[in-house]
Amino acid sequence: MGRSDYDRVVIELLDVIPLEPSALLIEGEPGIGKTTAWLSSIEAARTRGFAVLSMRADVAESVAAYAGLGDLLRNVGDDVFDALPPPQQRAINRVLLKSETGLATEPHTVAAAFLTVVSALAEERPLVIAIDDLQWADPSTAFAVGYLARRLPAGAGILATRRTGDADDPAIWTQVSNVRRITLQPFTLPDLAELLRSRLDHPVTGTDVKRINELSGGNPFYAIELGLAMVHGSAVADLPRSLSALVQARVGGLDAEVREVLLGAAALAAPTVDALAAALDLPVDRVAVWLEQAEAAGIVGIAGNRVRFTHPLLAHGVYSQASPAARRAMHRQLAAVVDQPELQARHLALGATSADPKTIEALDEAAGLARIRGAPAAAAELLDLAIGLGADTPERRIQSATSHFNAGNAAKARTMLQRTIESEPAPQRAEALSVLGLWSLLDGSSRDAVDLLERALADASNNEALRGKILVPLSFAQVNMRQLDDAGRSVDDAVTSARRLGQRQLLSVALTMRVLVHYLSGRGVEHGDLQQALQLQDPHTPISALLSPTVLRAVMLLGTGQLDQARGELRATRQQYLERGEESELMMVAFHSGLGEIWKGSFTDAALIADDAMERALQLDRDLPLAVGLMLRAAVGAYIGDEDNARRDARDALTVCERCDSPMLVSLWPVATLGFLDVSLGNYGAALYTLSPALASLAPTPDATEIYVTPFVPDAVEAMVRTGRLSDAEHLTEIVEGNGRRLDRPWMLAVGGRCRGMVLAARGDVVGGVDALEAAMSHHDRLGMPFERARTQLELGSLRRRLRQKNAAAADIGSALKEFERLNTPLWAARARRELARVTVQSSGAGLTTTERRVAELVADGLSNRAVASALLISPKTVGAHLANIYRKLDVHSRTELARWMSNGER
Repeated sequence: MGRSDYDRVVIELLDVIPLEPSALLIEGEPGIGKTTAWLSSIEAARTRGFAVLSMRADVAESVAAYAGLGDLLRNVGDDVFDALPPPQQRAINRVLLKSETGLATEPHTVAAAFLTVVSALAEERPLVIAIDDLQWADPSTAFAVGYLARRLPAGAGILATRRTGDADDPAIWTQVSNVRRITLQPFTLPDLAELLRSRLDHPVTGTDVKRINELSGGNPFYAIELGLAMVHGSAVADLPRSLSALVQARVGGLDAEVREVLLGAAALAAPTVDALAAALDLPVDRVAVWLEQAEAAGIVGIAGNRVRFTHPLLAHGVYSQASPAARRAMHRQLAAVVDQPELQARHLALGATSADPKTIEALDEAAGLARIRGAPAAAAELLDLAIGLGADTPERRIQSATSHFNAGNAAKARTMLQRTIESEPAPQRAEALSVLGLWSLLDGSSRDAVDLLERALADASNNEALRGKILVPLSFAQVNMRQLDDAGRSVDDAVTSARRLGQRQLLSVALTMRVLVHYLSGRGVEHGDLQQALQLQDPHTPISALLSPTVLRAVMLLGTGQLDQARGELRATRQQYLERGEESELMMVAFHSGLGEIWKGSFTDAALIADDAMERALQLDRDLPLAVGLMLRAAVGAYIGDEDNARRDARDALTVCERCDSPMLVSLWPVATLGFLDVSLGNYGAALYTLSPALASLAPTPDATEIYVTPFVPDAVEAMVRTGRLSDAEHLTEIVEGNGRRLDRPWMLAVGGRCRGMVLAARGDVVGGVDALEAAMSHHDRLGMPFERARTQLELGSLRRRLRQKNAAAADIGSALKEFERLNTPLWAARARRELARVTVQSSGAGLTTTERRVAELVADGLSNRAVASALLISPKTVGAHLANIYRKLDVHSRTELARWMSNGER
């Protein structure tokens, strides 16, 4: 983009920010004029009444955690910070170096606090977040900015510059709803001539301009430097042939004392005259004189006590021209004058050539403080500096790997741990294996997690504390692999270890996991363990939703049918995770919240949760969250009759689940959704084919039929009944009913009663089927799942119709129809209408006998000849004969035509 178009683009950005979150990324080569364009854009924003948060990153600042974010927030009023939720207040205080004690802050909490501040400011007036040289922003600031960019609130916009070729492409921009990326082009010859005449005190000829244009390629910074060289007497033939050579020549022409002062300025994050004088142990006035020489040469600018290079290329030139020994010496001098532990440790490390104790201790301390401030990338870099100096221990390597993982660099983290596993003895190997196993579990690969954690457990030997840490995630991984007995043993051992160690938080987590494992295994809810876990948990210690007693209590409420109470607790938990910015934990809450809304029949709310989950999953860019989002969206689609999208999302979810070996609690649901969808459409054979793997997994653990484990049971039984597999249907029904009575679980008793009624009716005992369905309705009354209740009532009405109880049948079917319509479940509403028509429409007088009419009804319901024969206790050959007579009397030629005729006519 040329200069003539740039102002127009900026005006368009400022016009749209009040209407829609927007971003403008200005890219270009070094010296092309990005900063000049950026500054003019800021001035234009302020002229139009915009608020501006700005930062100018440079190489020296890129090593200090949250240096850039601190700059962005430096002029924000305390009243804005005071309004933040407590976790975000603590995070901001640590960013601004007001507090560095207490439990560690998560980087997501810092990012969430930044988002909250920006949202509050944007509500008052339009806001621009302006960042110069984004490629040099410290990693912690870059994370917070990326988090903001993906969630940019209304009334806010981002204006950033980025040097092309220096860093990875910032993919965050692809997720901003309205973003423009422009690349600044070299100056044209007329523009360059105007620039040189305005910036040089000496006239330049047209020939000079052409020569400068040829050498600089239209780069304005390079052109001005060439012009200055010509003004000061350099011959055209002697002009440097590259920008870097020109900068080196410019810096090399300074006195040695001036270069030394400038080296200190280039190495400091925020150089001041006083700091440079202290580092060099020289009088302030002498240092000021040298800096003024550099200022006169146009290399630095001095504003009050602050020193800043006029261009980043000059700072880079000063630093790179100094010898390695001179740079190390300067860093040692600077370490003595900076007071921030992180910066002091870095200077010590950059000035060292070996692992001297003072430097290593400073690096370890600074890494700990970085973790507390929510800057794992900075912590990892500090630990890596210590390792690079020779202090390479397994403990430090594991700490560094953990910090890299928390900062989003999982590949490097895994490589470091793998090296530790391959090279260290059992105790250290066990620690590394346990961490790697936990990460595999969080990534969704339970199979790998079981393998790694079992190896860790073997290496842990008698280390009770380490065993306790390993056993809890191992038990959950084993549950996900449906190794329920192993999971029970592991979690019982975890509780025993935690009790012996006397560690409250570990015991809280172990008890929480034991409640979950026992529940999923069909052993009921151990309320005493859950209550103790809630009492022991530390409310100020962040904990994964997988292991949170608070989250588990809500899950248990859902699983036992107390849906309203569960909804309230999940919403409160979601707010807490939002305040801490913990996106991954929000996915866990979304999973359970979405299921709860589906079970309540609140499909609109469930769809909103599903859409939000999908958006977060795409932002997180990880398989397990994506599987959750797709699963929820597919489930909602199946209920509201969006067949094509539901099938696509469910199949995509299964693909993702297979790729990441996702937990049972997630991968089960796409299968259950596809089975339910086929049952809804009357595709009973397809439903059984889809559900067969889930049914096979149930066989070894028949006690485990909680709704979270076997949501597919009622659909499987209906499909079995409709296809004549009555023995299989009865066996499955007996399992669910038995577990329901044993655990007093309303869902199992309600759907088990419906299944019992269908099996009895299919065997010819329609009266017994009605009794079973009436009992099921009483269990529905304490369940709060209106769709399931309507489904049972529809079946009850259908059986009453078969008993010629027309009024009662019409009442039941009509009530079910109204509920299906209220819930917006069109596939089931259509089924209810067809069934109601069979009750209310008089016989067409087609002359069917009673037996023929019954055969026609069952065939129209989708049963095969063999299934009809089994239901009526006659032979398949007899069914075929009756069916031939029915076809002739009704003038139909297929089972499909018969079903259509029965829907609109006889019944």
